[in-house]
Amino acid sequence: MKTEPLVPSGPQAIYRVATHAAGPAGRLPLTPEDLRTRPSGDLFGMTQNAAMGWNPAELKRSHFLILSTQGGLRDAAGQPVALGYHTGHWEISELVGDAARELQRLGAIPFAGYCSDPCDGRTQGTPGMMDSLPYRNDAAQIFGRLIRSLPTTRGVLGVATCDKGLPAMMMALAGARSLPVVLVPGGVTLPPESGEDAAAIQSIGARFTHGLITLEQAAEWGCRACATPGGGCQFLGTAATAQVVGEALGLTVPHAALAPSGFPVWHDLAVRSARALVRLQKRGLTSASILTEASLHNAMTVFAAFGGSTNLLLHLPAIAHAAGLPRPTVEDWRRILQQTPRLVSVLPNGPVHHPTVRVFLAGGVPEVMLHLRRLGLLQTEALTVLGATVEKVLDAWEKSLRRRKFRRLLQELDGVAPEEVILPPEQAAERGLAGTLLFPRGNLMPEGAVIKSTAVDPKLLDAQGIYHHEAPVKVFVSEAAAMEAIRQRRIVAGDIMVIAGIGPMGTGMEETYQVTSALKYLPYGGKVALLTDGRFSGVSTGVCIGHIGPEALAGGPIGKLRDGDVVRIHLDMRRLEGTVDMVGEKGRAVSPAHGTSILQRRKMRADLAPHPRLPAATRLWAALQSASGGAWGGAVFDVETICEKLAAATRK
Repeated sequence: MKTEPLVPSGPQAIYRVATHAAGPAGRLPLTPEDLRTRPSGDLFGMTQNAAMGWNPAELKRSHFLILSTQGGLRDAAGQPVALGYHTGHWEISELVGDAARELQRLGAIPFAGYCSDPCDGRTQGTPGMMDSLPYRNDAAQIFGRLIRSLPTTRGVLGVATCDKGLPAMMMALAGARSLPVVLVPGGVTLPPESGEDAAAIQSIGARFTHGLITLEQAAEWGCRACATPGGGCQFLGTAATAQVVGEALGLTVPHAALAPSGFPVWHDLAVRSARALVRLQKRGLTSASILTEASLHNAMTVFAAFGGSTNLLLHLPAIAHAAGLPRPTVEDWRRILQQTPRLVSVLPNGPVHHPTVRVFLAGGVPEVMLHLRRLGLLQTEALTVLGATVEKVLDAWEKSLRRRKFRRLLQELDGVAPEEVILPPEQAAERGLAGTLLFPRGNLMPEGAVIKSTAVDPKLLDAQGIYHHEAPVKVFVSEAAAMEAIRQRRIVAGDIMVIAGIGPMGTGMEETYQVTSALKYLPYGGKVALLTDGRFSGVSTGVCIGHIGPEALAGGPIGKLRDGDVVRIHLDMRRLEGTVDMVGEKGRAVSPAHGTSILQRRKMRADLAPHPRLPAATRLWAALQSASGGAWGGAVFDVETICEKLAAATRK
């Protein structure tokens, strides 16, 4: 290969340049009043708009902003020029285009801004995971700044799909309290005709290491796990759950969550959303009109009925905080989850592992809400972005041709009855669909903890639906050390693993799916319990108790555990109640009171420390969110609280 000169002369075409241009034809539609009263920024903005090619005669149209998490670059045929981080943001530029064209048709000027998002699947087991949760807050701030930096905007349309980008978008829309807002969830990718879904495929390394799959199987299944190029994963993980919650909050048009990416129904959502945004603006209905305590209640209730990802325990409080609403507490979650039946049979909870596209065809969020309304569990006076109440929207959905045709399609395409995916409450009870989450109490978790009760193997429960296990613990202070123990087969059935020091202050509260997926697909993995101050992927399964607070590096008792300490886990899956306590040491169990006294006397482990590669920006985020209520407060920056603490510190 010929060596290129350090300063190449290049092709002759590069020397064809100009130093002046004629500029756009026409005139800005200015009046004397404009020049006397409007800010200079408004006037200069008109100059910029003309420069970008907008017809100067039409510059006084209303401005609307479309924000998205678009990533990658595709050519006109949809082929990659530069890849995105994941399928979830790969196609949504098309939604932006659909919405923009509709806004133009409605006589508005659309603007578009972008802040792309990472992929939690791509960063599993890597230092990239330390930026995952902090990214959410950063992106929400960027979206908020972009909204405020277009002071002429009359409303905001947010397009997002996946684990952190979508919660960030909802936080930003919630914070734009004086503007009309509409959310467009970016839909889901389809499952392959043969092979594995995007959740199972993330464990191919662990399964190959244990001889459970061949190299050929790993290579073939891994190639086609995401069968279409756009949309979030096919299971009810954090991405899909966030889409469901966005619709339940009233932020989307009806039947928006979980649409198959790239299909006509998906494109139609963007068009309907643009129309809804303009109608909201004309009626003077803003984000504050939609996001209320009633809508927050509905979102938590729908979350419970779907059996959603534990990560929404972080995101819903953050959205509420941005909206100026009280953040839900552990007791609020406990109350809602105990009174709400689970109605959806979907990956990864089952009992039948239907992909999320089937949930959409079965009627999606409005179909679930019909059942919840019949049970009297919704606050139907809440407004939606249609400007109509939940009550009126559900009345319209129940009678709609759209509902009948999509439910019929599910039967025709997959031979599945809609009632097998979204179960009526009576049928769900007969099938034994238990509540989704359980919030145990105990001396290891003064602030709280959570376990996805639907993820526990029913074979581990007794006739009364109780899981009881007591064993000495094996303690690790990093996910890497825990994974190494699994690979070396030092973890066996009946073990209780503890991973401490991986909360926000340790690793940015990394997602421990690398560990939980390995346990899920190993023959003995279901009989191993895990305690951690980290968080889990929405698709994690097993006896995994996470979000333990306070985290170890904030002084939480989990950071005082030693190998051989005895922990007792008692979980009632029917009543959704339980306890997790340290009850003794050196392999000898006594009582929770005895364990509490031991923990009170002990110092923290000497080997606890933030990860050596923890980014400085993540350390700052961790400190700020810790001062603002920590993970159970949504891991957000509570500005008033932080300012008060800083002021108090300076007075000392």
